[in-house]
Amino acid sequence: MMEQNTLKITNVLSDPTRFSIYQYIVKQREHVTVQQIADQFNIHPNVARLHLTKLEDVQMIISETQKTGKGGRPSRYYKLSDEVIQLQFPYRDYQRLAKMALESLVELGDIGFEALKKMGYKYGRESADLYVKQFHFDVANATMEQKVRMIEQIAINQGLNPEISYSTEKDEIEFSIYNCTFKELMSEHSISLCSMHHELFKGIFSYFLGEHILKDNMKLTDPTAKACSYSVIKL
Repeated sequence: MMEQNTLKITNVLSDPTRFSIYQYIVKQREHVTVQQIADQFNIHPNVARLHLTKLEDVQMIISETQKTGKGGRPSRYYKLSDEVIQLQFPYRDYQRLAKMALESLVELGDIGFEALKKMGYKYGRESADLYVKQFHFDVANATMEQKVRMIEQIAINQGLNPEISYSTEKDEIEFSIYNCTFKELMSEHSISLCSMHHELFKGIFSYFLGEHILKDNMKLTDPTAKACSYSVIKL
């Protein structure tokens, strides 16, 4: 069964246009329509509908109908599924390993909680350092706008689906992520994971900005939130 599902997913994603459509939906962060996809990729609506149907067949996206308020047939909208798609050869269950490691740290109480935060900060610094060295960036002479773009790319590389902006007037960065890479564990360990993620971002921002304040504005665990958002103020 697992092998058949893997073959279905790889077959669906083997089409470059279909894969690009999926990436487009990820970045949109909201519902899309067949016509929207057709216009974006310059394809016939019937072709767009076929691509969307195939993505839905493997549960990478889901659809729902909504009334337009103008009469006539309801419109169908597509959005990302909450299903986690993993392709690994041979099979590995890293999600279970993460859960076991996290529960072990929680069992240690405050010591484990502080260790998790410390590792988050360390990983953030290491992620920034690896990215800078890979592309030979000169951080010391980079402008704030260039640093912001580097931070954005690091977050993209981690699958966080970020949105980032810098205000020259306030000398402040607004930073949001629309995908939590620990989503499946959040229901049981939101406090520990949110704290660790906060420290991860502190590590990244400290690498580029030095001393700063990282303020939590909103979390995905909030009932109406669509993103985790932060304000970053350089000291």
